[in-house]
Amino acid sequence: MLGTTLGAVFGLLAGVLLRSAVVRFAVPAGEAWRSCAVTPLGRCVRCGGRSWPPPLTVELAAAAVGAVLAAHAPQGLLPLLVWVALFGTVLAFVDAGVQRLPDALTLPLLAGTALLVPLADHRPAVWLRCALAAGALGALFLLMALFAPMGLGDAKLAPSLGAVLGLAGRRTFYAGLLYMWLIAALWAVALLVLRRAGRRSEFAFGPAMLLGTLAAVLLTS
Repeated sequence: MLGTTLGAVFGLLAGVLLRSAVVRFAVPAGEAWRSCAVTPLGRCVRCGGRSWPPPLTVELAAAAVGAVLAAHAPQGLLPLLVWVALFGTVLAFVDAGVQRLPDALTLPLLAGTALLVPLADHRPAVWLRCALAAGALGALFLLMALFAPMGLGDAKLAPSLGAVLGLAGRRTFYAGLLYMWLIAALWAVALLVLRRAGRRSEFAFGPAMLLGTLAAVLLTS
């Protein structure tokens, strides 16, 4: 119980900083990054204007993820999962806001993941499995980006998530794929039912990729 509470508090405090990152990167392609300082209520400190995301959403999401990781994450995977969760929270909100996964976030995430995987497991065979899983998931999403309505940002996010799933095991890798598509389908149906989108609307797939990965690791590893 204490660990869960500490995880939630850490996530809540981190969420204040993560909100600033979301505001900075949640801009359409071609526009300069924002430099606004914002409060947890979403107001700019200088001009008082509101910006995406809605008040307290980033902070509460980060707190929930922190609590879940503290309570259920395998100890050996915890540093890697915290790393992915920090970047993943920002990426999920940015993608939900502007349907974009910037290189400035996906590439550092991949570099850090590559460094943390060997710390989580010292066996070269596991490193190879992670590399293969990262390559397979990256290739799959790259093909979908080329031949289906999927963004290149998703393809750049995929190797990091593939490495995490591969580290947790083959069953987790396949479960991650299933959960990604299941969450995306449920989200799309919800938007259609609420009339927030039409049948031809584009959906942000990044949040489903991140949530599917987290669910697979926690439920199957």
